[in-house]
Amino acid sequence: MLFTQDATYYAQQIRAGIVSSELLVQRSLENIETFNPILNAVTIVEKERAIKRALEMDQAFEAMAKEDQLALPLFYGVPILLKDLGQNQAGVLSTSGARLTQNDVPSQTDLFVSKIEAAGFVVVGRTNTPEFGFKNISDSELHGVVSSPLDLKRNPGGSSGGAAAALKAGLVPIVTASDGGGSIRIPASFTGLIGLKPSRGRIPVGPNGYRGWQGASVNFALTKSVRDTFNLLKALQVEQLEAPFSLPMIQTETLSIPKRPLKIAFTLTSPIQTKVSIEAESAVKQAVKYLEDLGHHLVEAKPEVDGVKAMESYYQMNGVETAAMMKRIEQALGRQVGKDDMELMSWALYRSGLSITGVDFTEALSYWDYLTVMSEHFFESQQIDLLLMPATNNIAPLQEEFSLTQAVKKNLSNIDDFKPAEQQEMIWEMFEKSLAYTPFTQQQNLTGQPAISLPIYETENKMPLGVQLSARKGQEITLLEIAFELEKANALHSEIVSISPHS
Repeated sequence: MLFTQDATYYAQQIRAGIVSSELLVQRSLENIETFNPILNAVTIVEKERAIKRALEMDQAFEAMAKEDQLALPLFYGVPILLKDLGQNQAGVLSTSGARLTQNDVPSQTDLFVSKIEAAGFVVVGRTNTPEFGFKNISDSELHGVVSSPLDLKRNPGGSSGGAAAALKAGLVPIVTASDGGGSIRIPASFTGLIGLKPSRGRIPVGPNGYRGWQGASVNFALTKSVRDTFNLLKALQVEQLEAPFSLPMIQTETLSIPKRPLKIAFTLTSPIQTKVSIEAESAVKQAVKYLEDLGHHLVEAKPEVDGVKAMESYYQMNGVETAAMMKRIEQALGRQVGKDDMELMSWALYRSGLSITGVDFTEALSYWDYLTVMSEHFFESQQIDLLLMPATNNIAPLQEEFSLTQAVKKNLSNIDDFKPAEQQEMIWEMFEKSLAYTPFTQQQNLTGQPAISLPIYETENKMPLGVQLSARKGQEITLLEIAFELEKANALHSEIVSISPHS
């Protein structure tokens, strides 16, 4: 039986003694067995481990006094899927969607995953992702393409595409995800889910790395309700002083609608000056009308920053971080890696990263600081509470819609033959088509500001296209209050979809 309600609902059912954790875990495992052959959303199933943990939790629950049951973590006994990219569990295979790491079994559990378990969740498996999370679609050569439950001919997005497909289909009530350039918000937009990227420093990092693409990447989740998003954020947040980025804890105990009318800026332009689709414009205009009807003040405005330069700095970071990762992989394997070990996109980023100088890398990160200053100034100087724009430039793409031409593949394959500046031009060309499809999400990763994709708009064919709201650093509660108000006004559409096991 598919999960039609949110994770908070099933947590309440467990706490009330109506269902057991074992029952919910068995149900999720049956869902995966039935529907995963259609979706290819789940790469690893932790059947024995999950059932054992659920049984232990049920036995402990039954032996507790009522007051102790009430003091349990909010999501006690609820099944969850982790993303198969980072989010390591000690002793559990973690492939990152890559041939190079297809046999990697971490010896340590990441602090993020420890927090997930401390919140009461039972991990039942791991979800499909593109190789090393580099794409905005999920189609790794190792595990294959993920299909959207809304339309099996389409991809649910990346790099948290497997997570989005599993949640939208109701295989589990909640999934974890991560976002280094939109990888929570893009799949949320394509599948009609709620996708919050928290502020930099909000969610725990380490012990296997503390900077996550120099602070651009953050772990969190995809959800079906605003209350799940709020409850999970409260459960996972930390003030992690040993980490390079840290924020004060959110003190809000109960989520409510905004206590005053908000001033919300909106834009219908692309940060990289590419054409914005009619559907994306329609999504924003519909959101504007909803928000105005709720009493908020909408103005057309946006920060004046160079979006192209921002993306150029982002690709430089990707290259350097990929080169550093390949060095660690080589040390673990005891050999050099080659072109045949990885997908062409990974190879190109790796080799381009070796050509980026320390000076260029420092300048790229300094530009992120400049972007942060300019974006924070935009909110403060104009007394803007939130910034509204499309989450993606269209509905979920067809499979192979972003396939590279043979000419581009040839150049990327021979990237070592080109000068550093030419290599960066090739990296831009490699991403150009897919970036035009999803140009709205990356800047919040560079600035560290929170942003959320909300399922407000659907096309005539009932395909979702999300809108994105962003805020000043640390202001997730403002985002969630407006999302909660929209949800109460029945403006959000995050229901699961029915698919046939014979599709």
